[in-house]
Amino acid sequence: MIPTLQRSGSGTTQSPRSPSSQPPFLSVSVTDPAKMGNGVQAYISYKVIAKTNFPEYQGPEKIVIRRYSDFVWLRDRLFEKNKGIFIPPLPEKSTVEKFRFTAEFIEMRRQALYVFVNRIASHRMLQQSEDLRIFLQADEQTMERARSQEAGIFMKKPADLIQIFKDVQSKVSDVVLGKEKPVEESTPEYEKLKHYIFDLEDHLAEAQKHAYHLVKRHRELGQSLSDFGKAVQLLGTCEDSALGKAFSELGAKSEIISVKLQREAHHLLMNFEEPLKDYVRAVQSIKATLADRASAFKQQYELAETMKFKEIDLNKLRLTRSEKLAEAEREYEVLKADGEEATGRFQTIVRLMNEEIVRFQEQKTIDMGLAFHEFAEGQAHLANGIAEAWRSLLPKLDTCAS
Repeated sequence: MIPTLQRSGSGTTQSPRSPSSQPPFLSVSVTDPAKMGNGVQAYISYKVIAKTNFPEYQGPEKIVIRRYSDFVWLRDRLFEKNKGIFIPPLPEKSTVEKFRFTAEFIEMRRQALYVFVNRIASHRMLQQSEDLRIFLQADEQTMERARSQEAGIFMKKPADLIQIFKDVQSKVSDVVLGKEKPVEESTPEYEKLKHYIFDLEDHLAEAQKHAYHLVKRHRELGQSLSDFGKAVQLLGTCEDSALGKAFSELGAKSEIISVKLQREAHHLLMNFEEPLKDYVRAVQSIKATLADRASAFKQQYELAETMKFKEIDLNKLRLTRSEKLAEAEREYEVLKADGEEATGRFQTIVRLMNEEIVRFQEQKTIDMGLAFHEFAEGQAHLANGIAEAWRSLLPKLDTCAS
């Protein structure tokens, strides 16, 4: 099971042991975001701090500077080389937010990158990746060269592969006598997995949409209370009596409650809406792996079908003792090797996906439980704070009313 990742930049705290007695660990912090450049060339750099006792690393701690495109490079490399494994998702690249670079956007991005790289670092297979070691240890010049060298090689991103998956499901080939049914895996286990993933994506997206509206409502209500409080305080300046004082205190309480609502809106955004959005992205990453599986199945199926026709041709050549028999047998052996390789590749993807889906569900249970706990706890504190603020004002308003 993946250790639950706290959404901060501090990394995983290790107990003070001697290096020889420590169990293997790798934890990463993503801190100190800084805006670099201006205009369309502007970007945010981050300090990435890796702490580990893995012998293949250069030392117990390494600090490097990385930008968003470096994280994209790592994601793409891992996706290309680890078919069948669910590669953690990255936050979307927002062109609109890039020109604004608000403090809230920068913190959301930093938090998402922290979760992304620590999910990789805690994965028993991905943590052994040479690309992860390059990402965590290479200097900026080496990292920049690695990015530029790979540009154009890994052109198909997860979103592109999702489209391929849809194409595999829906595309039909024109043949002489109508339409040919697309080649697609159809085992009960695979159908169950597909339905689970697509239903989960829909439900998560719906929950995230309403979480967004909750955040927006808290902010709007907070702003309305702030505006109301200012108006009531100005109204109080027209009164010299106890009524004026009561109005002034009502305005002040409204301002206090407004601040509480704005704080809770930010808390909801970071600890409820963003985790839901992260899981929407995670499911999209899983769909990209499904696309790889569909492509691998199609390839091994087509090779198997081609081998059947080759076998028929070979039998004919053997019967006729054709001079082309030797060449045809060599071609058949090459095709057979390709088919065995394709079958092995498909079976590996299936095996890894079976392991990954269990791991994903276990982690989802933990993360969603934490997110909804944060939501309920925040709402309870907010309701108590608002009730207490209004309750303290009632005796003074009662005096004016009587």
